[in-house]
This record gives sequence, C-alpha cells and structure tokens, in this order.
Amino acid sequence: MTTAIQAVDNSGQSAQQTASTSDQAASAFGLSFESLLKIILTQLTYQDPLKPMDNFEFVSQLAQFSQIQQGQTMNDRLEQLVSAQGTSQATGLLGKRVDVPAGSATISGKVTAISFQNGSPTVTIQTDDQRTINNIAISSISQVR
Repeated sequence: MTTAIQAVDNSGQSAQQTASTSDQAASAFGLSFESLLKIILTQLTYQDPLKPMDNFEFVSQLAQFSQIQQGQTMNDRLEQLVSAQGTSQATGLLGKRVDVPAGSATISGKVTAISFQNGSPTVTIQTDDQRTINNIAISSISQVR
C-alpha cells in the first residue's frame, strides 16, 4: 500500500514541477495558451488526492497563464504597429527628395515608388540625371528634404 501512495505522490510532484515551470516553457518554447491549460489539467488529473494542490497556488498559476497570454497578444499587436509605422513612414517619403550614401559619394533623388520586400518597405528614387534606382532600404536614407 505504501508503494501505491508513493507512486501517486511522485506523479503529483512531477505534475506540480511541470506546471510550475510552464511559464518558463511558454517563453522558451512558445507554447500556446491551450497547451498551458492542458498542463494544468494534467497536473490536476495526476495530483495526490491525499495532498491536493492549494487553491491559492492553483489560482496563482491561472493568473500567470493569463498574463502570458496577454503578453503574447501585446507582442503580436506591437509587431503589427511597427509594421504599420514602417508603411506610414515609407508613404510619407513619396515625392520627397532624399540622399542615399553610395560608397564615398551621395546619390540624391526624388522618391517615385514604394515596394515591400519580405515585409520591409523599400523605395525607388529617380536621380537628377533621370536614372532610376530600385529597392533602396529606408534605413539607408541619410537625409530627407
């Protein structure tokens, strides 16, 4: 009988250790909120009935999982905001004169088009001598006039 109780106790400890490190796993391995809830359910399923988890600890873990989900949602929205800001910045350059360093010289021209490569905006400029230069990264523009 002692062996059976020890086995249940060991599985309960294992489930508690799994759940206590689940927030670390979420940040390290990118687990979804649903995966984290499955971990909690597994923890509840395998806990020792003679030593159940403290209600405060359980609610605390649920709150931590909620914070993780909110953090992931915030990161997604920040990425969308940064992308939109890059698009806005690029469209604001249309028709403006820009300077782009090219080795020891500087190329000046008017922004005539905007395109996106791998989600990053690039511009096309037309120089004073009517040359067209494509795919200039916004980060390489040194001056806007």
